[in-house]
Amino acid sequence: MSKLAIIVSLCLLAAADAGAQSLGFGARLSFVQPDLLTDDTNRVSGVMVRLRTSTKTALELSYDFDTPVAQNLLGETKDSPFQGSLLLYLTRSALAPYLLGGIGWQSETVNTIQNGEVVGSTTSRESRYHAGLGAEVGIGRHAAVHVDYRYIHLGANDDADSESGAIPIPGLRWIQDKMGLSHKATAWTTGVTVYF
Repeated sequence: MSKLAIIVSLCLLAAADAGAQSLGFGARLSFVQPDLLTDDTNRVSGVMVRLRTSTKTALELSYDFDTPVAQNLLGETKDSPFQGSLLLYLTRSALAPYLLGGIGWQSETVNTIQNGEVVGSTTSRESRYHAGLGAEVGIGRHAAVHVDYRYIHLGANDDADSESGAIPIPGLRWIQDKMGLSHKATAWTTGVTVYF
């Protein structure tokens, strides 16, 4: 089955209960560990839009502002990730746990610095998958706070700086190892959404 067919199927599933729809806008803060070989963590702020498409599903679009990922005497690397996610709620209550997964588009800019000034710049773009789990806590009828943990840059285990086992869930690690899945980064994300 093609990726497009899977995405269309998920969107149709998400739109099954149109009576539960509401649109929310919010701000988010992520603590990203971009390199699994170090303990470095970047704090990244961003914005998001969440569309509750049914009582069990929601779609999220998020954008994180340009953030320096690495800096040295020769240059600076900046990251601008945009993510689209499908959230599957396990239950809808005051505390609503969910699973999430989706695709992100990464725009990475490397600025070359000489004598303290930027003398050149190159930008590369690529798509990356992500998955995770989290929970949303309602604040009245029109607002919610969420916290989730995301495995980002999911893919085949063919890169030296990736960690084997896409999502280390107890008892399922062997399946992921057999499939050759890996991840290159992780992130804790929290945010506040106001719904209309």
